[in-house]
Amino acid sequence: MRADQDQLIGRRGSRPGGRRRLFAAGLLAVTMALTSACTDGDGGKPSSWQGGGESPAPKAAATISEPQADAKDVPASTGITFTTKDAVETAVELKDSAGTAIEGTLAADGKSWLPTGALKYGEAYTATVTATGDDGRPATATSNFTTMAKPGNQIRVSSFLGDGQVVGVGMPLIVKFSRAVPEDYRDDVQRRMTVTSTPAQEGIWHWVSPTEIRYRPKAFWKANTKVSYRVQAGGLPMGNGWYGRADLTVDITIGPSLIMTVDNKTKRMTVTRNGSVIKTIPVSLGKKSTPSSSGTMVVIEKLRKTVFDTFEELGPEDGYRTKIDYAQRLTWGGEFIHAAPWSEGQQGSVNVSHGCVNVSMANGAWLFSNTRIGDPITVKGTERKLQNGNGWTDWNMSWDDYVKGSAVPYEPPAEPGTDATPDPDTTPSTGPTA
Repeated sequence: MRADQDQLIGRRGSRPGGRRRLFAAGLLAVTMALTSACTDGDGGKPSSWQGGGESPAPKAAATISEPQADAKDVPASTGITFTTKDAVETAVELKDSAGTAIEGTLAADGKSWLPTGALKYGEAYTATVTATGDDGRPATATSNFTTMAKPGNQIRVSSFLGDGQVVGVGMPLIVKFSRAVPEDYRDDVQRRMTVTSTPAQEGIWHWVSPTEIRYRPKAFWKANTKVSYRVQAGGLPMGNGWYGRADLTVDITIGPSLIMTVDNKTKRMTVTRNGSVIKTIPVSLGKKSTPSSSGTMVVIEKLRKTVFDTFEELGPEDGYRTKIDYAQRLTWGGEFIHAAPWSEGQQGSVNVSHGCVNVSMANGAWLFSNTRIGDPITVKGTERKLQNGNGWTDWNMSWDDYVKGSAVPYEPPAEPGTDATPDPDTTPSTGPTA
């Protein structure tokens, strides 16, 4: 408006200081009037409808406890631990020095956040936790930290099973460490170990030794289950200045439910597949001086042809060296299912073996072609009980006893629940190593 007025005055050739001064004075008066209308009667403070008042503080609040602000030498395995108050929604963001966002997962309890993989060594990161209350106003907490340099002492993590393998319903998940994990650190390690199964099934990790941990469900795996297990060990402190070398992830498939049951009383093996009896096989178990073990075992390895040599164990008088077909190992102590053509006349009636489950050549071949690593077998009614630890005896323990091997307190779920395919005629190769 003023520019237009100036142009109009100029066109009329008016002198400076004439009507222009009069116009300026009028404009000042209007401005003062407007200013007066936009203030209250108390010193010219803005009225509330103009929006100039202070915004109320957010109802929610957030605090990051780990890593602490400006922390140095933070393990590359670190997660973000925090607390919130009056939050109906919580979001966590972690970025590196280049501003790249790191993927991660919020814990079920809403108190921590874990990256999907180990962080870079010697890198600066910024963690931001945003809590939003029912008032819709966000409150944020920020922590800047730097990860440690790559450590010289690193522990390898390996899996017996490899990606894509198809195993039996009794197969435990087996993870090994290249160095003993001190007892005080096992809960930290176990909390970084997750198992996802489809369909979901309840299960738990069990420490067999300081260098080995296994997982089994409460009942045998359901047939055709898809299982994925992950160990987030990269950069994880494991005691005495040692750290996990890398993360490990394995995906496997559970095959059909093939279960073998041997009754010493009847000298018969009953084989079921997915709940239906598909074969009954005469057997000969261990004689009284070398009885077979009663208990639940699983197939550990399969050898189409091998040689049993016991001279070192039993000496020159009792030892023997024999070629064996269709051998399936059940214990570390030397109990197998295998073909024994020399005892076919006693199978189904008399026990004559050195502790193995003897079957005919034909039945040995049939079993060998139908079983997988991890298929369970239960032997009943012999003179000797299976010793836990003599093989993969995870199913020879009650659920309550198995739970005792966990370094993390067991909490039953509200609802039950939380691979190159090998030739079944071969022993599985060693799994991946991290």
